[in-house]
Amino acid sequence: MKPKQATLSLSGMTCAVCANRIEKGLNNLSGVTKANVNFALETAQVEYVQSEIALPGIIKKVEGLGYSAADKKNNTDIEETKNSEIRNLKKRFAFSVLLSFPLLWTMASHFTVLSFIWVPAIFLNAWFQLALATPVQFIIGYPFYIGAFKALRNKSADMNILVAMGTSAAYFYSIFLTVRGIVGTAQHVQLYFETSAVLITLIILGRLFEALAKGRTSTAIKALMGLKPKTALVLRDGIEKNIPVDEVLVGDIVHVKPGEKIPVDGEIIDGASAVDESMLTGESIPVEKRVGDNVIGAGLNKLGFVKIRATKVGKDTALAQIIRIVEEAQGSKAPIQRIADKISGVFVPIVVGIAIFTFLVWFFIIAPNHFAGALEKAIAVLVIACPCALGLATPTSIMAGSGRAAEFGVLFKGGEHLESAHCVDTMVLDKTGTLTRGEPQLTDILPEGIDETTFLKLIGSAEKNSEHPLAEAIVKSAVKNGAESIEVDEFESIPGHGIRAVVQEKAVLVGTLKLLSRFGVAISEAALKEMSGLEEKGKTVMLTAIDGKFSGMLAVADTVKVTSLQAVSRIRAMGIEVVMITGDNAKTAQAIANEVGIDHVLAEVLPKGKADQIKNLQASGKIVAMVGDGINDAPALAVSDIGIGLGTGTDVAIETSDITLIRGDLNSIADAIIMSRKTMTNIKQNLFWALAYNSLGIPIAALGFLAPWLAGAAMAMSSVSVVLNALRLQRVKIGVS
Repeated sequence: MKPKQATLSLSGMTCAVCANRIEKGLNNLSGVTKANVNFALETAQVEYVQSEIALPGIIKKVEGLGYSAADKKNNTDIEETKNSEIRNLKKRFAFSVLLSFPLLWTMASHFTVLSFIWVPAIFLNAWFQLALATPVQFIIGYPFYIGAFKALRNKSADMNILVAMGTSAAYFYSIFLTVRGIVGTAQHVQLYFETSAVLITLIILGRLFEALAKGRTSTAIKALMGLKPKTALVLRDGIEKNIPVDEVLVGDIVHVKPGEKIPVDGEIIDGASAVDESMLTGESIPVEKRVGDNVIGAGLNKLGFVKIRATKVGKDTALAQIIRIVEEAQGSKAPIQRIADKISGVFVPIVVGIAIFTFLVWFFIIAPNHFAGALEKAIAVLVIACPCALGLATPTSIMAGSGRAAEFGVLFKGGEHLESAHCVDTMVLDKTGTLTRGEPQLTDILPEGIDETTFLKLIGSAEKNSEHPLAEAIVKSAVKNGAESIEVDEFESIPGHGIRAVVQEKAVLVGTLKLLSRFGVAISEAALKEMSGLEEKGKTVMLTAIDGKFSGMLAVADTVKVTSLQAVSRIRAMGIEVVMITGDNAKTAQAIANEVGIDHVLAEVLPKGKADQIKNLQASGKIVAMVGDGINDAPALAVSDIGIGLGTGTDVAIETSDITLIRGDLNSIADAIIMSRKTMTNIKQNLFWALAYNSLGIPIAALGFLAPWLAGAAMAMSSVSVVLNALRLQRVKIGVS
């Protein structure tokens, strides 16, 4: 049985250790085949066998570990939960500031540079300080104690333990001093109530900043969801009904008025219009749509009234699939993140050990019997070492990077692909439909002894009964050039050679040199030379004859996309080797390669052979990305290190690929590589500063150069700085300037 997939929204996590605990617990659960927890996104992606375990059982396991979980399908409730959490943090912070401020005022007055500050006598009273610190410690700080208890119950350690230990030590030691009467009721300030209260206040502030910043990293998803229309005007039982878009069924007839968004993917069955599909394709110019044309849900109907037959609804629409891909990419883990996860998993127990060692060294060696001083150093170590920044370093960058890429029409299907893409050194491009338009175009019209209009009228009319793709290109061009169609009296298709027809009592031949030779039509040396020159350029040439006399030739080719030359140039400028692969003959392939600036060509390669060619490149030490759009490209896309599918191609190519280029513009290949490189640079910056922060902060705190409250402020700001650095990716400029 194929495993089901679910995405859970989590709450209650305070650091990467929490995420590791949930992930480990879910992966050990019977029936769960794979679980992946994202601390920054606060989600869990779970694969499970429904016959062995149901979703409520998975949620119950998370709750048993001390956290809250909900099915992410209910986005409204989840959004409200996050907003409620931010409101709660704001209230807790305001309450904590109100109570901590007098304690901070008192502490500040004892710094030499601030000794001039007047302090009310009541602020120096130990019992007054106790009254202020107690609500902060046990009401505002209550979640830290609950989190610490749950962590210990599950035989693990996290940030809650560090905070609970550090603040409790300062608080209870101050009570001990107060009760013993070591300090008087005023004028003596050898207490540490302000240490615990200010620490908790700063940590709450850090959490608030973190929650607000993390909310910004999911703007790409929110923007995509905002494109989705809420209702649809559907014709049922002969009556127009305005219904929620989620209730539209495949086959329903949907009416779309000018200025409205198209609610679902479908086919126009009546009317014509220009549709703005820029939000999905990036094409700024509205596309003309007529009966028989397909339209994409969320496209904007600019002009006429149209009737659409729904072909894809709900989660099957193009927009829904794009949202799913972006969500999965933002929720997945890049390989580099697993290193940070392993470090975080063992970090807290080591820090507790360092804090205890620091206390013992200060108490017994550096400042013998000075309990307060030794305790202060130990508290600073506990607070400065929180691994929050380390846990946020990678996922926030992945979220911001993949979201920004999606805005430019590049969909990474996972964090691992966003990471791997920057390593690519060889780009293999399929020819047909990737570098070229994928359909033949009439490129040359060369009549001989007849004017071009009459020539096109006769040849176009003769070819309209043929089903050959080359014939279709000729007919389209004839119509485009205004050549009227004439009724054909006789028509005969000659397989492998061409066609014979009678049009307006004229015998018309269109086809190969063999066809004309068969009917005894003579061709000059000059015409043959011209034909050879066109074929050298990779074009297919069709010769014509009217009433037994050679009347000229037509050349058809699969023309190169306008952006292909520029795209290849950009990829090569990035130090990546570009290879073209095709099933076409070597002559045609080389002509196309010359046109777009590719030196390395693999021609006459069968579909299975494409995958073998990719393997050969990999065997030579290359890291290969394959770009394709057709079913025959799927095997090569699957075996390549990075498979890149064009969104304008087949569903199979899109499903098989690791990266999808929605616009079908090859410039998006360079955009994908740039985004990958910038994201990896951002991740490395985050990891460096997070590790450097802890590596430098712990010894500084242990040596006594960092007061606990300063350690708390630094710890809070380190997490915020990592998130803000990741958010810089949302301002990255990619694309052709």
